[in-house]
Amino acid sequence: MRPLTDEETKTMFEKLSKYIGDNIKLLVDRPDGTYCFRLHNDRVYYLSEKILKLATNISRNKLVSLGTCFGKFTKTLKFRLHITALDYLAPYAKYKVWVKPGAEQSYLYGNHILKSGLGRITENTAQYQGVVVYSMADIPLGFGVAAKTTQECRKVDPMAIVVFHQVDIGEYIRSEDTLT
Repeated sequence: MRPLTDEETKTMFEKLSKYIGDNIKLLVDRPDGTYCFRLHNDRVYYLSEKILKLATNISRNKLVSLGTCFGKFTKTLKFRLHITALDYLAPYAKYKVWVKPGAEQSYLYGNHILKSGLGRITENTAQYQGVVVYSMADIPLGFGVAAKTTQECRKVDPMAIVVFHQVDIGEYIRSEDTLT
C-alpha cells in the first residue's frame, strides 16, 4: 500500500471532480479525522489515517483490502470509479438525476436511462457531465453521464437516452466476485 503519485492523484481527482466538483476537499478534511487515498494492487482505497497506521503491521502480500475501494486504474492508467464509492460521493454530488420507479429496475440491470424514465434532473446540467442517479425516494442508485443537457431533456423524444449508465448498485450482485 503506497500513496498515489502526482499523476495518479491528478487522474483520480479529475474523475471525482466530474461528479462532486470542488467538494473533493471535504472527503479528505473531515470533522471526524483526516482521511487519505492509498493505492494497492491498482485499486485506490479511501481510509482514515488511524486505520492506515494500524495497517503498517500487515505485510503487503498478505493485505487484501483496506478501507473503502473508490476505484481502480486500468492498464492504460485511466481511473474507473467503483460502486463502493457511491456512499461517499452521493452527499456531495453537484448534478443529480432522479429515476421513476418503473425505470429503476431497468437501470439496476445495467441499462441507460430513457427520457420516459426520468423523474427529475438538476438544473443547468451540461452534456457529458457526471451525475449521481437517485430513486424518487432519494436513495442513491449509481453513477452516470448526462447524454443531454437539462434544456434538451425537456424537448427530446420519450425513447431517447438522457443518461448513459456507468455503474449501479446492481453491480454488487452482477460482479460480486471481482469487487473487493
